[in-house]
Amino acid sequence: MPLKIELKPFERLLIGGAAIRNGSRRSSFVIETMTKFLRESDIITESEADTACKRLYLTLTVLYLSDDVSEIENLFVAQASELLEAVPSTAPYVRDINAHVAARDFYRAMKRGKDLIQYEASLADRLAQAPDSGSAD
Repeated sequence: MPLKIELKPFERLLIGGAAIRNGSRRSSFVIETMTKFLRESDIITESEADTACKRLYLTLTVLYLSDDVSEIENLFVAQASELLEAVPSTAPYVRDINAHVAARDFYRAMKRGKDLIQYEASLADRLAQAPDSGSAD
């Protein structure tokens, strides 16, 4: 079934192994065959992966785009285990992501990974707003 995609001006899109950037005008096109693709809003670059959850999401992105996932799955398991050990409250997210990975539904794993990144950001916000309990006056 064909899929119509609309791109904003200068929006990036990955289709298979090709990176595409739209021109200065909004455009639309149709993908007529089955292929893996990601919109710019679903992409995190290596330089942007500056937290544990973002690095896990980047690994999920590579899983989604890759044809051979065995080594990448091992990296995912290691990262997920480290995250669970460091922040046990991420367990519901990691459990759901792991279930999607096990089912080879990497796109849904990525979607849940975005939820995990939002959760991580909310934890960071709460820590930033907490009174400094370590200061001595």
